[in-house]
Amino acid sequence: MNNNHSLIWKIPLKYWGLILLSLILLGLYFYDALAFMVEWWSREEYSHGPLIPLITLFFIWQKKGELEKVPFNSTYVGTVILVVFLLLGLVGNLSTIFVVSQYAFLFALSGLVLSAVGWRVFFLILAPLAILFFMVPLPNFFYNNLSQKLQLLSSAIGVEVTRLFGVSVYLEGNVIDLGNYKLQVVDACSGLRYLFPLMSFGFICAYLFKAPFWQRLLIFLSTIPITILMNSFRIGVIGVLVDRWGTEQAEGFLHDFEGWVIFMACVGILFTEMWLLNKLFGKEHRPLREVFGLEFPEPTPKDAESRSRTIPKPFIASVIVLVLATAASMGLDKRQEVIPERSSFAFFPERLGEWQGKLGKLDDIFIEGLEGLSDHVIGDYVDPEGNRVNFYAAYYESQRAGGSVHSPKSCIPGGGWVIKKITQVPLEGVLVDGKPVMANRVEIAKGDYKQLVYYWFQQRGRSITNEYLLKWFLFWDALTKHRTDGSLVRLTTIINPNESWENGDERIRKFAKALGDRLKDFIPE
Repeated sequence: MNNNHSLIWKIPLKYWGLILLSLILLGLYFYDALAFMVEWWSREEYSHGPLIPLITLFFIWQKKGELEKVPFNSTYVGTVILVVFLLLGLVGNLSTIFVVSQYAFLFALSGLVLSAVGWRVFFLILAPLAILFFMVPLPNFFYNNLSQKLQLLSSAIGVEVTRLFGVSVYLEGNVIDLGNYKLQVVDACSGLRYLFPLMSFGFICAYLFKAPFWQRLLIFLSTIPITILMNSFRIGVIGVLVDRWGTEQAEGFLHDFEGWVIFMACVGILFTEMWLLNKLFGKEHRPLREVFGLEFPEPTPKDAESRSRTIPKPFIASVIVLVLATAASMGLDKRQEVIPERSSFAFFPERLGEWQGKLGKLDDIFIEGLEGLSDHVIGDYVDPEGNRVNFYAAYYESQRAGGSVHSPKSCIPGGGWVIKKITQVPLEGVLVDGKPVMANRVEIAKGDYKQLVYYWFQQRGRSITNEYLLKWFLFWDALTKHRTDGSLVRLTTIINPNESWENGDERIRKFAKALGDRLKDFIPE
């Protein structure tokens, strides 16, 4: 008999058929969530998404030689994991919050694989499976907060780059003032369009890099500072180009071409980093092509003894679970999201009691950053004594598909304002479902200028101040009411040099009484 190293295990045709069937059933069960994920791949920051499954399959195929020599010791733990995340996927489908179902799909797939191959083989292909997480879009809540922070950081570093070239520039939040032109560092310039593809590429490079774990981890984590610094450098260079040759340097083809060049430079830095690590710490000083493990699997030895794998019982149980779950999911009525009737903010009254308003719309550049925004109103109201309050309300008829309310706490620093104090207070004048709203009271300052801001999230008959509680109620109402609509309401007043914060409180509360319950026609309860 041959030695163990020459014994290989073959997967028979009927086993492959069962594997294919299980993947089709899993795809059907999570069809809506996966279809939405594919739609997001049209966005630049996730445009690498279609390549991820192919890369995973290639890396698993790379291990063909190892996998052939290892018997499948399957486990029912995988079946249990599959059941748990099928249930979570069902909750995601019923609530129409797709990100829940998308992550549930990946974990359910992992459970399915574990039930088919067992722990030893599962750990052999764990890294390729982990790459699949890079094809799923971030939850919009985290995406928006991350984007705002990166905008501020990139703006600050970019301004320093501009000043190195002798250009006089002033920074207010994420607005770079060049005197004759203002550069607005919007979401598209936050660096996320580089960060997600580069982190995916960095993870793949770390996986292929034949080096100690700490070096691999360094390669992956370094994608974050590389992205931030290179994106900031790009913003700084654009500032210099605009100062020298005009505003067209920040627009059109040239702007997009600069982005492509910067991304390729980021990739070059990653390869340089691996080359340096190999030179400094590699014992044999091998060429980078040898350290970079991008090889094809060795062919199966011709004299090897071949045995057929038997289909494990846990895997059969998983397939039966998938058949039943998919059949049940198709039998369920498709949950249609309820879009409640409401009046457009175009009909919001310009007079509230003794307050006379002048209403308008946000500039297009700001609307583009508010993905999913359905309707909004903004304007200044003035009473007979000259007291002024700015009123803003943004309405989202659906927050299931990624677009969601932006928190002022994240956006305020973008205008150069510093939050001095934030508390939660009742606002007696405004009523939601017959009860006074709870509002966030925020004191902000920019140099000698001060403003007082009251804001709350008005969502399906509730006033909410906590952003995390907001996400819970969004999920719960989607599940129980089939609604994900909601809004943000913000009241702002300037604090003059001779005034105290209490004067601002008095103005806003006076305006709130005039506002009363008028919002109910425009923000459904």
